[in-house]
Amino acid sequence: MTTDDTARRAADAPGYVRDHEVHPPLDYPGYRSTALRHPSRRLKLLPHLLTEVTGPMLGEDRLGTLDNDLTRQHDEEPQGQRIIVHGRLLDGDGRPVPHSLVEIWQANAGGRYRHTGDNWPCPLDPNFTGVGRTLTDAEGRYRFTTVRPGAYPWRNHDNAWRPAHIHFSLFGRAFTQRLVTQMYFPDDPLFFQDPMWNAIPDEQARQRLVARFDHSATEPEWALAYEWDIVLRGRDATVFETEGDDD
Repeated sequence: MTTDDTARRAADAPGYVRDHEVHPPLDYPGYRSTALRHPSRRLKLLPHLLTEVTGPMLGEDRLGTLDNDLTRQHDEEPQGQRIIVHGRLLDGDGRPVPHSLVEIWQANAGGRYRHTGDNWPCPLDPNFTGVGRTLTDAEGRYRFTTVRPGAYPWRNHDNAWRPAHIHFSLFGRAFTQRLVTQMYFPDDPLFFQDPMWNAIPDEQARQRLVARFDHSATEPEWALAYEWDIVLRGRDATVFETEGDDD
């Protein structure tokens, strides 16, 4: 049995459905850290207790006024090209998913994250933390103002650079109901050698991770705009990661 077969069997716990034709394998040799992260034994589904499926309540009163504007969270403005990222959260039938918590995290304009594990020689931006969150409205819409992240080296393979991307985390009504994915930008020249991109077996599924430049939502003399809808399930579902990932 191959390593990938082991990872597949581990994921095939009773009641767990995984589309192997769309979602990337749990162990993908091109993405080296999956060798350490993928499950090696069959998964076990744990029952959720009442407290796990009913709380904490993620209401509007828990959000700050600047949580969705990453360019105004500090005294000064961050460096980089200001952008608006907006879209809708949809279910498999195309219906909006309202009042859901959407979180993002990203590198700064130079391609560096604000955490101790990122120490490549690119300056930190003292006015950019790179974390935001918002709730979808009644029509499932979300909106962030941020700066376009830069590409960065990550030592996965020879001369490895990750394409520019923004991580998204989607919550239901409790922390046990969480999906993680990432949004890419159109026409990125680094797609060809990115193992996270290439691990997705279906080309159409890959393209659903790419935002669309939206000139109609651009704010004159202020910010360019990108539109990206997130579909939770069904034929047009967005590809999601099985585990949180900071890369």
